[in-house]
Amino acid sequence: MDQNAILKMRGICKYFPGVRALEGVDFTLRSGEIHALMGENGAGKSTLIKVLTGVYPKDGGEIFLGEATNPAHIRSPQDAQNLGISTVYQEITLCPNLTVAENMFIGRSSKPLTNWKYMNAKATEILQKLDIPAKAKQQLGSCSIAVQQMIAIARAVDMECKVLILDEPTSSLDEQEVAKLFTLMRNLKEKGVGIIFVTHFLEQVYEVCDRITVLRDGQLVGEYVIEDLPRVQLVSKMLGKDFDDMAEIKSEEDTNRIDYNSTPVYEAKALTGTTGIKPFDFAIHEGEVNGFTGLLGSGRSECVRAIYGADRVIDGTVRINGENVRIRKPLDAMRNGICYLPEDRKRDGIVGDLSVRDNIILALQVMKGFFRPFSRAQAEAFADEYIKLLNIKTASSNTPIKSLSGGNQQKVILARWLLANPVYLILDEPTRGIDIGTKVEIQKLVLKLAAEGKSVTFISSELDEMIRTCSRLIVMRDGKVVGELKGSELNQNTIMETIAGGES
Repeated sequence: MDQNAILKMRGICKYFPGVRALEGVDFTLRSGEIHALMGENGAGKSTLIKVLTGVYPKDGGEIFLGEATNPAHIRSPQDAQNLGISTVYQEITLCPNLTVAENMFIGRSSKPLTNWKYMNAKATEILQKLDIPAKAKQQLGSCSIAVQQMIAIARAVDMECKVLILDEPTSSLDEQEVAKLFTLMRNLKEKGVGIIFVTHFLEQVYEVCDRITVLRDGQLVGEYVIEDLPRVQLVSKMLGKDFDDMAEIKSEEDTNRIDYNSTPVYEAKALTGTTGIKPFDFAIHEGEVNGFTGLLGSGRSECVRAIYGADRVIDGTVRINGENVRIRKPLDAMRNGICYLPEDRKRDGIVGDLSVRDNIILALQVMKGFFRPFSRAQAEAFADEYIKLLNIKTASSNTPIKSLSGGNQQKVILARWLLANPVYLILDEPTRGIDIGTKVEIQKLVLKLAAEGKSVTFISSELDEMIRTCSRLIVMRDGKVVGELKGSELNQNTIMETIAGGES
């Protein structure tokens, strides 16, 4: 059955203090297949990948490559690379201060990093072949997150890999870029490359994959041929329980409760930032969940960053509960009851070396002042309350946040802002790259907060999620607000028509 297996992992175990990350996991990848690795956050997917790539030493089990009868010894990422294993992680791990070409060749032994002529010419060839809108000599940090992701994939593909691991590669890509990636994946599959595809987008799994392996709580649930596993069964196996219909998450009562004639909690007129967005008007009422939607690069994140003061505002007026205020920086927003969960949790959200506890109390401590620190007992009480409330999976509140899975890191940032007791909460891609069960938890929590009177702006790349959660959508295109939809207008067709055609 495994005659054409390009990779076999048998009985893999990995333990961290107080946490069983992997327990006897088997995984088989065949030559010329795209294999989905699925599971909730904390299921062990990233740990299995890091064991395979030498980031973590395994505590048990063996790894076999190709037809070899002796196990492979992978002690470092360089060992994995030398064996033909290339990885693109969920969080971009390139160097933003270097050029695109330097990022594509750094750490590779085939050519020295000082051979600029070769690097730039080769990088230009690869970028053109993959139709990536970047220049070899361009500084990587000047590229969008989506383009940086594509460059990371190009780097991995160009290393003549036999096993290509893609860990949430599409989370920052729009539909056209996803289509290009899938075309590339299928071409590599035809050439015999085995691809491990980690994603939380079920439709993408069923569009491009051949087989699925499901993990749960660090253990193997099973391996399935894609045609033999309907979506509802996949979700059930990932969660280990029956799954409620997500379409019924929002009730009519949630929408009818909002008084649009009342004084807005927050209102902006002709707000203008330095990031290329056109002047825009915006308001949100008590108990409302609204959102910005549009294609990647439409300006939706730039709008909420301007509202929060994360990007410089050069014009416009702001009123909170009917009174004029000036918000020039995030601390101004926080003092006016506005909190912001950023799109890029690794760069702008977590403080990786701090504990879960310290990350949770961070915003409240900033507002109180660092010269008036909380006692250890107070900090522990705050952390324990929200770890329990949000079901954060961590060995203890003292665990470094960087040791947690992506979804649990996101919950910690959400706990930070809930502890600050905001009047208005901005959530930019709060469910990106996290599992289905956690997505539903966050969506239900957002609606619960709204029912308690808090106002929430919710941004997601997934239209279905926006429709389920929001009662009103502001539609963006090319840095400009092109429509506002609510009620019966909140459907995919109307949203897409508004994005494509301008004013609704």
